[in-house]
Amino acid sequence: RRRKGPGALATGYLVIYNVVMTAGWLVIAVGLVRAYLAKGSYHSLYYSIEKPLKFFQTGALLEILHCALGIVPSSVVLTAFQVMSRVFLTWAVTHSVKEVQAEDSVLLFVVAWTITEIIRYSFYTFSLLNHLPYLIKWARYTLFIVLYPMGVSGELLTIYAALPFVRQSGLYSISLPNKYNFSFDYYTFLILVMISYIPIFPQLYFHMLHQRRKVLSHTEEHRKSE
Repeated sequence: RRRKGPGALATGYLVIYNVVMTAGWLVIAVGLVRAYLAKGSYHSLYYSIEKPLKFFQTGALLEILHCALGIVPSSVVLTAFQVMSRVFLTWAVTHSVKEVQAEDSVLLFVVAWTITEIIRYSFYTFSLLNHLPYLIKWARYTLFIVLYPMGVSGELLTIYAALPFVRQSGLYSISLPNKYNFSFDYYTFLILVMISYIPIFPQLYFHMLHQRRKVLSHTEEHRKSE
């Protein structure tokens, strides 16, 4: 049975949402390029796009709601994990540990996210309009081969760079004794987050490789049959 698509109202909303998000990430891309040309250096470019990055990355939380409401067929759990991991890195690491904001690893994941999101939201927009150019489909299922490891590397290196400052400041940690009889060590939590990348990253990466073979091979067969 073919999955029923979203209704006209939901489709209109999703088109607007994806257009806005595409434009937002284009603003971030332009901001990075302008800052680089003005400074003549790629160091500390994060400060030039900090506000739009926080806004549009946080705006991705709506995607979890889209899945929960059923207007998008993606898994709620998988979408929540992917979105929350980036929101976590944006606010709970990069924003909260200001000492890491000048690290080159931040630029590494910001560039990877920016290119990925421009392609992804463009892909969704044209798909909803039933007019998807092959170039965007190819980019969606090909560039991740480089961008995904690049982004993950930047994320891990940024969390690693934050560890000494988190331990020194006791950021977000809760010590005993307290009235709730509960303790939490944010430093240890960040280490566990880094370890979680080991089983999760290969699964997602090979899943995307499988999707790439399926989607692009199907597209090639369809083009040949025309």
